[in-house]
Amino acid sequence: MLPSLFLLQALPRGAGGTRGGEGGGDFVRGIQLMERFFGSPQTLRRMRDRVSVAAPGREKVIRAGVCTWELNISSITKKAQQRLFFRRQLKKFNLPKTMMIHFYTAVMESILCSSITVWYAAATAKDKGRLQRVIRSAERVIGCNLPSLQDLFTSRSLKRAKKIAADPSHPGQKLFVPLPSGRRLRSIRTKTSRHTNSFFPSAVGLMNRARSPTD
Repeated sequence: MLPSLFLLQALPRGAGGTRGGEGGGDFVRGIQLMERFFGSPQTLRRMRDRVSVAAPGREKVIRAGVCTWELNISSITKKAQQRLFFRRQLKKFNLPKTMMIHFYTAVMESILCSSITVWYAAATAKDKGRLQRVIRSAERVIGCNLPSLQDLFTSRSLKRAKKIAADPSHPGQKLFVPLPSGRRLRSIRTKTSRHTNSFFPSAVGLMNRARSPTD
């Protein structure tokens, strides 16, 4: 009963059935569903199976609790392709190349880099190729070379990792442990590919390669 009591106390007057107002039945049913979820760990598995049956196209994302980034990357690709139209329209007005690059950085690159430190390392080569083709299309429109998707991931990851390593209050700061030599960081031990492709192990590897004199 603790989750339901907490939500009922936090609910403003007029929003729930116990305090008067419309839609109270739906809220109470939602609370009952939450109570069943907290009381029975099997509920989440049954809900997951129902979603897999109702949406066959999402089975490979939901089955066995394995998450992929295909849907997220498809959404990013679609948004970036839509903004290519505006770039072509701007080119018709003969805008300077510098302004076209600024437009790309503000409108398209910001979309491509949306949470890139989270999903890039775990993305498949096929999904990365889809996004890279969008960048090449923008290069043809502008007429100059643009940073690749790998370069964007590297720069964003290094920037974020340096901020975390310099912030003692961040809970992930303890993962950036320097070796006794002080030149490199201690690699994070991983047992699964999902952990290996997550942000912190990838960031430690990038920082070590950036500090290496051979790179």
